[in-house]
Amino acid sequence: MIKPNELAEIELGVVGLGLMGSSIVVALLIAGHPVRGVAPIPSDMKDAELRITKQLKHAEESGILNQPISQYLSRLMLSEDFGILRDCRLVQECVVERTEIKGLMYRKIAEATRGKAIVSSNTSAIPISVLQDLVPNPERFLGVHWAEPAYLTRFLEITKGAKTAEEPAKWVFELAHYWDKEPTFLQKDIRGFVTNRLMYAVYREAFHLIDRKEATVEDVDKSFRYDAGSWITAMGLMKRMDLLGLADFRVALSRLFPELSNSTEVPELMKQMVEKEARGIQNARGLYAYTEQEAEEWEKAFAAFNKEIYRLAAEHPSAPTEK
Repeated sequence: MIKPNELAEIELGVVGLGLMGSSIVVALLIAGHPVRGVAPIPSDMKDAELRITKQLKHAEESGILNQPISQYLSRLMLSEDFGILRDCRLVQECVVERTEIKGLMYRKIAEATRGKAIVSSNTSAIPISVLQDLVPNPERFLGVHWAEPAYLTRFLEITKGAKTAEEPAKWVFELAHYWDKEPTFLQKDIRGFVTNRLMYAVYREAFHLIDRKEATVEDVDKSFRYDAGSWITAMGLMKRMDLLGLADFRVALSRLFPELSNSTEVPELMKQMVEKEARGIQNARGLYAYTEQEAEEWEKAFAAFNKEIYRLAAEHPSAPTEK
């Protein structure tokens, strides 16, 4: 059983210090851990401390820090040397979604930690059981999938691979609650895990409607935003069905399921976006048209929204309590 006062003694590592990796570093620092961050490529190392400091400032503005930023940074060590991971009990990998590169990272982590650390991957594309075959100690490997920004969302998916032992998986699951998360614990490794499978089913149907000219991009967004968006922070899909009554859903599902898309092809509109090298607000070209200023304003607005939705989620826990 982990105790809150033990968090400062549980040293954690993060390999890969891009946007997601840095965000995870911040989440772990806020939870109270000493964190060791490794940048496998020099470009990550160049801006890592600045990026992490900026994210800590955002966390401070969001009201989730209880210490000065300097205190959190005092528990952080950054390096290109994997040797700093020596005493880490858990090392989170956050590098590009290429199996050969991840395999190299795992070998370096195992060498640095003498095989004693639990190793986790933030992958959302490669099955955990596939990556597990690249690890010297597969029983101590699992998936820990975060959402961005890691320090300001309650989402976390913990996934066991075919060879993951129960004890390390349960330990990570318990620890995740001290990171202020409401983690899911998947006993079986499935491609895409839960959140991606749900969201990509929605994306497929959205593109299906747009490709058939039955709805516009704006129509799809408004429908999702003002229907699901009005209740999704308070409850999940199954709870929603319970609250509305199940009988009507049986009729609706029997009528709608045959009409939904089951295409296995990448939507034509998405192909066009890729061919145009559109990257959304990152280069002000996407499914919507943006000026550079509008793209920057959307990024700032989303940061402010994350702050508010994090607070709102805390006020509506998954298990309501009497007041």
